[in-house]
Amino acid sequence: MTPGEEHNAQTAARKAAVEFRDVDLTAPDGAILRAWFMRPPAANGDAVILLHGVSDNRMGMYGYGKWLLDNHYTVLIPDARAHGNSSGLATYGLEESDDIHRWVDWIETAEHPRCMFGLGESMGAAQLLQSLPKEPRFCAVVAESPFASFREVAYARFGRPFHTGPWLGRTFFRPTVDMGFLYVRLRYGLNMEEASPEQVVASTRTPVLLIHGLQDRNIPPYHSDLIQAKNPFSIVIWKVPGAVHTGAHKAAPQEFERRVLGWLAEHPSTQPRTSSPEPKAKSLAPNARPYSFGSTIPFCAWYFPLRSL
Repeated sequence: MTPGEEHNAQTAARKAAVEFRDVDLTAPDGAILRAWFMRPPAANGDAVILLHGVSDNRMGMYGYGKWLLDNHYTVLIPDARAHGNSSGLATYGLEESDDIHRWVDWIETAEHPRCMFGLGESMGAAQLLQSLPKEPRFCAVVAESPFASFREVAYARFGRPFHTGPWLGRTFFRPTVDMGFLYVRLRYGLNMEEASPEQVVASTRTPVLLIHGLQDRNIPPYHSDLIQAKNPFSIVIWKVPGAVHTGAHKAAPQEFERRVLGWLAEHPSTQPRTSSPEPKAKSLAPNARPYSFGSTIPFCAWYFPLRSL
């Protein structure tokens, strides 16, 4: 996060009469987690937490945040641990699932939203799904381009330069993946086998909308198939023709906005509505599309799955 980015976000919030706050949390391991909280002047009572991809920061979800503010949702946009201005160690969902739980605790205590939603992309989507067993307060979530498991996405990344799909990672490069997992287990005490959205969603009752581009080469769309297969009752998939990694909005902007806003509206809280009917949905401005460094992560980064700040 640069000072200029923060200044621009604060200035834009002031001009739109949006309440803007910096929020900090301290995780049990001492990591400092930072976020922006924004509430529109005509809030509908619902809140959305927005979760970015790997090597990105909260600015990657800022465009979605402005769009949701325009549609009267309160938003919380954190930097994941070891990203942006948050400290700690990136664990691809092992620790971040508890971080998300603590963010929901914060917003539930501070704001008492009528309904809590989640929207994540890539790594953020996988982290969001992994938080569901310990965070039942989500009315519904949207996850774009999540990985099914850290092992499976490692296989896919090893095969990508050779255009072989995951089978090369599962066979020739499997010892390399195993050694990487063993190193992380010995060095950090983390079992990366447990970074597995497909396993944890099996028991969730939270409605999940998966979005996956059919041209996604970073995390191929079969990952969403694996996730849905574990819980077809609660999980639906929208596969987007022509969309690359986290590129559904660029490929089909109107349909993306219609589906996401519709998904949130279809899963309201059981609490009675007390606000007036919501105005017509507003679209993302053409230049407000959030960017994502997760779509350009270099192949070599997946040889070393953890990084610290």
